[in-house]
Amino acid sequence: QVQLVESGGGLVQAGGSLRLSCAASGSTFSISSMAWYRQAPGKQRELVATITSGGTTNYAYSVKGRFTISRDNAKNTVYLQMNSLQLEDTAVYYCYARSIYNYWGQGTQVTVAS
Repeated sequence: QVQLVESGGGLVQAGGSLRLSCAASGSTFSISSMAWYRQAPGKQRELVATITSGGTTNYAYSVKGRFTISRDNAKNTVYLQMNSLQLEDTAVYYCYARSIYNYWGQGTQVTVAS
């Protein structure tokens, strides 16, 4: 079992920055890749960024150049640095971990105001 706890969400003005954190606990040795997803009201959950255990990253086109995903393996934590936030980035952000099973965090709200 893996438990994921996100933090760092909040209210920010357009153009501002936030950093999300996702702390993993439990059977963290089994995790291969981790990712951030988001779900805006009335929309499907979408992939934002992924990072493998080796550090390879991938981003959705809409956030490329603005968001950075990173991980600290010693702390079993993955981060999402979000810069130049736009109104369209408003969503609940979920941490995801892939191992034998798929694990999700509870989500953290990010609201970007004009």
